[in-house]
Amino acid sequence: MAVTGASSGIGRAAAERLVARGARVALWARRVDELDALAGELGDRAVAVPCDVSDRVAVDAAARESEAAIGLVNGLINAAGVADPRPLAELDAEAWQRTIAVNLSGSFHPSHAIATRLREAGEEGSIVNIGSELSAMGMPSYAAYCASKFGVIGLTKAMAAELAPKIRVNVLCPGPVDTPMLAGEFGLAPDPVAARAAEHKRPPMQRIAEPGEMADAAIWLLTEARFATGAVVPVDGGTTAV
Repeated sequence: MAVTGASSGIGRAAAERLVARGARVALWARRVDELDALAGELGDRAVAVPCDVSDRVAVDAAARESEAAIGLVNGLINAAGVADPRPLAELDAEAWQRTIAVNLSGSFHPSHAIATRLREAGEEGSIVNIGSELSAMGMPSYAAYCASKFGVIGLTKAMAAELAPKIRVNVLCPGPVDTPMLAGEFGLAPDPVAARAAEHKRPPMQRIAEPGEMADAAIWLLTEARFATGAVVPVDGGTTAV
């Protein structure tokens, strides 16, 4: 197995759960210190593989390193992501490209690398991309993020159609989740405490999810949902239902 964005948030929770289930897991992320610390906590079933998922060359190298360390990677969760909310008037080309590079290309490059190796080996596999509630609706100041996450759905469906029947590709679309990324967004608000309180009230479920809840759903798609491919699965507390 491999998990991108493994140093924090949903990625970290997914890696912890996969190792607890007995899987060998390659941990992919940019933050080397956090990644090494997590690998140390998880023991010899986890290996740290520093990688920038927006860099195709780096991803291909990470795929080779992971296979050498734990064997053929037959499961991938693409949990790496960034959010940089800003009004359109302040959305410059650099911010736009960075969001697309990490959230969309950063799902494509690892998927391409792992799927290519699986097809060459003639083996089955499963890929889960992490979308968002903003894969289905717009939100002010999130034009780049929405574009990237809408794109993840198109990518997922196209890859699912092409890689079936041996490789399944699905997308999980969380609502608000209590991650460092969301905390960073609250930090941009004039009153971060009030922003967090308001976000708890926004979903019909009246709370923010824990990373482990999303990790459990992603692992179900990865390992148990054997007839699902190209599926878009919202686990968003009801935000896209209203």
